[in-house]
Amino acid sequence: MSFGDPNNPYGQPPQQPPSAAPGYGYPQQSPPPPGVPPQQGYGYPQQPAYPGYPGANMMGPQSMPGLLTTARVLLYLVSAAQIFIGLAFLWFAAFVNDVTDAADDLSTSSDDPFSAIGEGGDMAAGVMVFFALIALGLAALSITLGVKFGKGGQGIRITTVIYGALGFIVGAIYLFVGIDTGLASAVIFPLLWVSFAAIITAAPVVPSGTAWFARPRY
Repeated sequence: MSFGDPNNPYGQPPQQPPSAAPGYGYPQQSPPPPGVPPQQGYGYPQQPAYPGYPGANMMGPQSMPGLLTTARVLLYLVSAAQIFIGLAFLWFAAFVNDVTDAADDLSTSSDDPFSAIGEGGDMAAGVMVFFALIALGLAALSITLGVKFGKGGQGIRITTVIYGALGFIVGAIYLFVGIDTGLASAVIFPLLWVSFAAIITAAPVVPSGTAWFARPRY
């Protein structure tokens, strides 16, 4: 009977090869207990286990909705028309002022007809300048609202809704007057006015517009 015989039941058990020692500098990891998921490797960010983790629905839209983009373009178009109207009023005011100055030069007394023309011309020129300033101020407001659509919050949203609603009311009044005249040319411009104002008013109110202005800003 030999101790080296592998079939000998009384012999020494065969020697097991030594297990490889863990490499230098690497932490030893023991297998997780049953029922516990393995942890992610060191240095990797932890990812949420479920897509509906808290805060996932707070991101908001990443691009401006189409209706808001349309309203923004309409605001720029409206501002261009308002600038044109304001400049036209200023031009007419300057023209009336020149006519008034010429009438004043021709007048010889306060009872002269040219004197009455001069006084009426001064008043008309002042009214035209007033309307020109209103038109240019509204143009500045339209441009500001359009620019602020990208980063504006609830203040821009509410101001746009009020601005569009007032424009819709004024346009509707002109539309009814144009319909009453029976002239097609008197209806086209108010109809466009009402359509533009309706889109500008509705864009920040619909759910997509509300979510856009309520999105978080970083």
